[in-house]
Amino acid sequence: MPWASGYDAGAFRVAYDKVLAKWPADREALTLLTPFGETRVNACGPRDAPPLLLLPGGGGATSVSWYAQAAELARTRRVLAPDLVGAPGLSVPAGDRHPRTVTDLAAWVDALLDGLDAASADVGGHSYGAWIALHHALRSPARVRRLFLLDPTECFAGYKAAYLLHALPMLLRPAPHRVRAFLEWETGRGTCDPDWLRLQEAAARFPAVRPVTGPRPAPEALRALDVRVLLLVAANSRTHDPARVADRAAATLPHVETGVLPEVSHHALPQSAPPGLGRHLTRFLSG
Repeated sequence: MPWASGYDAGAFRVAYDKVLAKWPADREALTLLTPFGETRVNACGPRDAPPLLLLPGGGGATSVSWYAQAAELARTRRVLAPDLVGAPGLSVPAGDRHPRTVTDLAAWVDALLDGLDAASADVGGHSYGAWIALHHALRSPARVRRLFLLDPTECFAGYKAAYLLHALPMLLRPAPHRVRAFLEWETGRGTCDPDWLRLQEAAARFPAVRPVTGPRPAPEALRALDVRVLLLVAANSRTHDPARVADRAAATLPHVETGVLPEVSHHALPQSAPPGLGRHLTRFLSG
């Protein structure tokens, strides 16, 4: 991939490592080979515990954004958080062999599970990561023990027009100050972890490829999904209508439990620990 104008790889790595330092002390870095290149996976928790694959959101989210949840989840699970191939992070695409379709993304997740010697795993995702996790579960349900979706985007409802309008300057001309302005608008000024926010700024000009997008899963496919699902929406999300997301999930998924996380916005997840989130996830995964 060509280097984006103004991208500072050193500053990005410093910001990445500073957020990663918030993970539990037993963390370790893994490199898994996939058909799409090398995938960096940040891991913690007992190596013999059931695997839990955590997929990050899009943009500059990266795997390290799960730091606020990692310690609690690692009490009963082997937490495994990959950086998306072709997106900001430490994964390295194999030339131009980055995922280009939803099928490619599902194959990438399967390759990660293969590399971890996991026939199946609990899988969770936030935002765009939840979209990937849901599509993977629809294609490989036997490999997903339980699935949790954290304020998922484009799974059950579309974006609000105001959200897209506020995001447009950042998407058209990525720059640190535009990333900060957008995130402060969505989350509320002063509510983001400063280290996490600096990582988002450092990722503004990362040489990422265009993310895979596509239609929302078909209702008939969702109705046929034989996997237990926990869907949690952010009450203050400016991304979409949280109630509509929860209602449509409840109307289409046969084995779903929904919940609302109060006083938190879309982009404040998962890098914050709103009341009830850890309890919801632990209970669901242990169920």
